[in-house]
Amino acid sequence: MFSHFFMGIQQDIKLAILAPIMCAVFRYVFIKVYRPKKSLPNDSKRLRECYRYGFWWGMDFNAYVFLISMILVSIPAAFLETYYAWSDTVRIVLNTIYMLVLYTAFMGKMIFYYHFHDIYNPLVRLGKNADKMNFVDIFFNQNHGAWILLGYIPYTVLCVLATKGLLALPSISYPTIDNVMLRYAFNTSIFIGAVVLFYFFRFGGTLNHRNKPEWDEVPSLVKEDMFLAKATVDDLVALEMVWKRPIQDVLAHTDEESWDILKKGHLVPTSSNTVKRNLETEAREVTSKETEARTTEVDPSDTLYTKDTPLEYFERKAKGPRIEAPSRIFMVVGESYTQSMWDDPFAVLHLGDRGKKFRSQQGAFTVNHLLPAGMVSQPSITSMLAGIFDANLEINEKNEFWTHTIATSLPYQLKKLGYKTVLWYGGSLSWASLGVFAKAIGFDEAYGGPDICEKGAPATWLGVYDHIFLDAVTKRIEQEKDEKVFHFVYTTSNHGPYTIPIKEYGWDPEKIMPDAPEKLRRNKTAMADMGTYWYTEKAMFDFIEHMQERYEDALIIATGDHSRRVYQYDGSLMERTEETLREKYMAAFAMYHRDFTADMFAGNTIGGHMNILPTIIEAIAPKDFTYYALMPSFFEPIDSVVTPYHWLTKERIGYYADGISQALTDTGTGTIQKEERFGNERDAYVEMTGYAVRHPENLIPTVSSY
Repeated sequence: MFSHFFMGIQQDIKLAILAPIMCAVFRYVFIKVYRPKKSLPNDSKRLRECYRYGFWWGMDFNAYVFLISMILVSIPAAFLETYYAWSDTVRIVLNTIYMLVLYTAFMGKMIFYYHFHDIYNPLVRLGKNADKMNFVDIFFNQNHGAWILLGYIPYTVLCVLATKGLLALPSISYPTIDNVMLRYAFNTSIFIGAVVLFYFFRFGGTLNHRNKPEWDEVPSLVKEDMFLAKATVDDLVALEMVWKRPIQDVLAHTDEESWDILKKGHLVPTSSNTVKRNLETEAREVTSKETEARTTEVDPSDTLYTKDTPLEYFERKAKGPRIEAPSRIFMVVGESYTQSMWDDPFAVLHLGDRGKKFRSQQGAFTVNHLLPAGMVSQPSITSMLAGIFDANLEINEKNEFWTHTIATSLPYQLKKLGYKTVLWYGGSLSWASLGVFAKAIGFDEAYGGPDICEKGAPATWLGVYDHIFLDAVTKRIEQEKDEKVFHFVYTTSNHGPYTIPIKEYGWDPEKIMPDAPEKLRRNKTAMADMGTYWYTEKAMFDFIEHMQERYEDALIIATGDHSRRVYQYDGSLMERTEETLREKYMAAFAMYHRDFTADMFAGNTIGGHMNILPTIIEAIAPKDFTYYALMPSFFEPIDSVVTPYHWLTKERIGYYADGISQALTDTGTGTIQKEERFGNERDAYVEMTGYAVRHPENLIPTVSSY
């Protein structure tokens, strides 16, 4: 009986060889396809360490190939002669299934990295509420989905043949041991040894669970190249890391924990005898020079700091209007409207010319370094509307925010200033529960592209083509009778898989970018991508310029929900083969009113989405109007910006997920270094949202008129 187990356990060991080999092959392909083309000192050693550490870390999953085969095959086959005869066939089936799981996870990672330039991260969680048909469209039309699916066939055949080949390798015969006690001792040692062997590999070459490979222990030599550091993480391990670190942890905090985090982040006063706090000059006028260093020591027992909820510390008083209250406010958010296309290195592409024209006019204010409130659309839009960072908590999907609003809400506060509030979205209002969320957050009316455009209007899975959608919005706006209206307009077309027939709408790279490298203009995939960006910017500013002409007193904000890689850094346009952190994360931003002057804006060069809300209110609200905002307006000096994802100063930009930073420049690149700043502030802003979600009783019941 035990002889069958002895022979079977050897087959299990042979079987376990294939998984780490395939993981190494997948790691090689990932590095070959996506690693920026650069050479670093000790690069060959760095690569060896990447593969070595990746092998042991990957055994966290791959070791189970041995264990499962032993439990499901070798042990029962030792007792069942018939099953033993079929044992290798069962092993082939089980191993092939696991190999297919590895292939699926790898291809998913390749697609995820293509879009987000990162291995699996918490953004994966947001996919559950995304448009699934858009995923399918992108998969087949942008990511060669048909070839990926067809790849399962030769891959499966290869895995079956490789497994058979491994199982056919010779095994050691069960030794003849006449002494019964010795035979039992041998059998016992083999069984215990098999278990120990599993744990040795499972724990990454050690029997101490505490020494298992993990992110913090990736060799420092490898971490000098952040891409290779991430390449050490096998795909199943990366998925495990995402699911083992739920973003909902903040919702489990006690109120005491919340207040401690908020104090550490300097969002609320500390419990010490004196506290340092940026003063809002509610009671008096001050010059911009006086506001540059407005800190003072305040007795925490002062009633000013005796608040029931954290949000009360963000009550502000408007200084008085900078401009005459406009009849129309337009906040136009372009899908993936990216700052880098306005920058000099990309000027030859002429993809952002309409935006440059808008920002060059008198009365325009621009910020070339603006951090979005989210890494993808849903948290970004939700944050801008709610006035608190969504922080991937998906507050738009929570029932409390379908019936209530929050004091920081943008539309809710503009309604207090006498504005009718209307949301226009190019897609269906069912996306991200936008319809019910908008109704509760404070919009009087909300319309999706399919609601206002002709039936059968050309559309992607996300929404009606931008120019058709914006034409329909224009017609609706021109029919309205209200004196003061705020319009939030959000487009959809600048999104993969870039299949809109843009040539029909004026895209001609030979005319639009005649000085761009020939190699680039002949790249059909790149041209479809860039042409879509050009088309969507054209549609966006056709709409904006029309509204400028029709409503001469209009206040107009043009921004993007987040950034995306438009140029693929293939070496055709510049020597660089990787984007800067600024190019990777900055959304475009500009705002206009005929009465704006440069000296109003305190010389600001950096900002974030959350500075827009207070800027609108401070521009138009009467003196001492009470409002709520997490961040100051652009009329006040801004020295740093913090979001749940990044941080920004006038000199550097940082990204929390990787713990890195880089010099903030419009051109060229700087060395990426390990650095994390404003961590306590970042945690505090996330905690603000967690506290609000945990305390729905502090929200404001709302009733919409539509």
